[in-house]
Amino acid sequence: MHADTHPSDYKVAALAAFKDLAREPGVAKPDPILVADNVVRRFGGLTAVDVAHVEVQRGSITALIGPNGAGKTTFFNQLTGFDQADSGEWTFNGAKMNGVPAHKVARSGMVRTFQLTKALSRLTVLENMRLGAQAQKGESFWRAMFPLIWSGQEAEITARAEVLLARFKLDAKREDFAGSLSGGQRKLLEMARALMVGPELVMLDEPMAGVNPALTQSLLGHVKDLRDQGMTVLFVEHDMDMVRDISDWVIVMAQGNVIAEGPPDTIMSDARVIDAYLGAHHDAPLSEEELEEQLHEAEAALEAEVEEEAGK
Repeated sequence: MHADTHPSDYKVAALAAFKDLAREPGVAKPDPILVADNVVRRFGGLTAVDVAHVEVQRGSITALIGPNGAGKTTFFNQLTGFDQADSGEWTFNGAKMNGVPAHKVARSGMVRTFQLTKALSRLTVLENMRLGAQAQKGESFWRAMFPLIWSGQEAEITARAEVLLARFKLDAKREDFAGSLSGGQRKLLEMARALMVGPELVMLDEPMAGVNPALTQSLLGHVKDLRDQGMTVLFVEHDMDMVRDISDWVIVMAQGNVIAEGPPDTIMSDARVIDAYLGAHHDAPLSEEELEEQLHEAEAALEAEVEEEAGK
């Protein structure tokens, strides 16, 4: 974050970018950092993702929501190179990313965390952090035999890791095995390790899943802080209170498609979103035919129960 920039300025700038946008799927953003077109992923006869067009605004916190099975995590996997899309293309900072392997996606400045954390449990917290740093000289087999080549860089990486661990309040755990951490602490470690890359876009897959309520506010604060540090955040979440609290914009998926977009204070009243979560016409009165059908079903179930009792 720039020294002369207050954290609230980032929030104001993000909201200003969305102020006059249409509340429609695929709406163009003023300064998109990520743009995806016609991304399709099929598993046999099931189409898990079929996103025609979506853009993520730079410098914002964007929530990606939808019912279970909507294709949110699968879409994340395509964008970050952890799975191969059947078709489509997407760009990050204008550079094509489709077909790019996950490690090169991360090097470009687009990193992600996972719903089920990927901490290396038999390494210490500090060692996990060091692994997140890019372009380490000591990773070369031949250079590794000459500490003078890489020891200075490793000291710099360690110092950067120590700063992040202190920021995420994990510095007291630096020498503990990552496997000994609680679920919430592992989420914090994964987020901190992602920042070792120096990313521009951080993608969080259900950052609150399995987190002790005592750590929830801490995690929420860290997600907001990512934007205040000048980064862009795209996250998947089911907790609507969290979505309303921290997101500047919401993208809604259902059955693999983007069905709605809008600000968090209005998106949950959108009829398309209500239908996706609760079913179409969930609150409409039943017709006479539907009432009669339900009555027949109830009578048939009752008769079957009586016959079963008589046969005992």
